Amino acid sequence: MARHKGLSFYQRKKKISSAVLREIFNWIFGILAAVFIAGVVVYFFGMTTHVVGVSMEPSLYNGQEILVDRFGYVLSSPKAGDVIIFLPNGNENAHYYVKRVVAVPGDSVVIENGVLFVNGESSTWVSEKILEAGIAENQLTMNKGEYFCVGDNVNNSEDSRSANVGQVRDTDIIGRAWFKLACQESGMGFIK
Repeated sequence: MARHKGLSFYQRKKKISSAVLREIFNWIFGILAAVFIAGVVVYFFGMTTHVVGVSMEPSLYNGQEILVDRFGYVLSSPKAGDVIIFLPNGNENAHYYVKRVVAVPGDSVVIENGVLFVNGESSTWVSEKILEAGIAENQLTMNKGEYFCVGDNVNNSEDSRSANVGQVRDTDIIGRAWFKLACQESGMGFIK
């Protein structure tokens, strides 16, 4: 019997080789790993916020966008000189405050004759005469997990001197400002 060379309704099933399967799984794993890493990077380093007000001039300006490092303080604690982002008293309804840390746990703070003293020495972070001492007119000692923060434009800043802000607790800190984006008054770059 001769076989007809025409249409055939029976086709041989093709087998997928293990090399092809391995290549497909490698691609899927690579894509999932990239999505995971991107998510982690965005969560820890991708948060942005805006400076509200003139309290951080001339370092940062009203409306300027800054990038926030939310991961760094998981491994370490804020240091004097760090610019941090926090919610005052943990108030979820308040805007983020952007201020400079001038005293860390264990430090004592007092403002006398317009000068901020940290541990008995004048602070290197505040150069102008402070007109309002606020709650720092009497010596304050930072307890564990407490920080004293002020704006760089200290006489136009609501900060730790204000009774409604007070010492900033580590649980209220969102992260460290590490990079500023360009605005008309200043260029972009790392925050000092």
